Amino acid sequence: MDFEIIGTIKHPETFARGLAIRELPRLRKFYGQGNWRKRKGFATVRLQDGSIREAEIHWYEASVIGKREFKIKRYIDTQP
Repeated sequence: MDFEIIGTIKHPETFARGLAIRELPRLRKFYGQGNWRKRKGFATVRLQDGSIREAEIHWYEASVIGKREFKIKRYIDTQP
């Protein structure tokens, strides 16, 4: 992960689960069996250059395994 999530993820929502996740075979191979969901939400993030931005983030999550593979989909603030 090239960024750090600061605080909590706001408005988390599931938009794909189970066989609807294209990466499901890879997730199961690397992390194990689980009830996998692809989720999204909004968070404040600190980038590698030290700047702090508001962003929409996506990740995979399974109840026993936890949250994995966070990525920034888009920034929702205007950069100064």
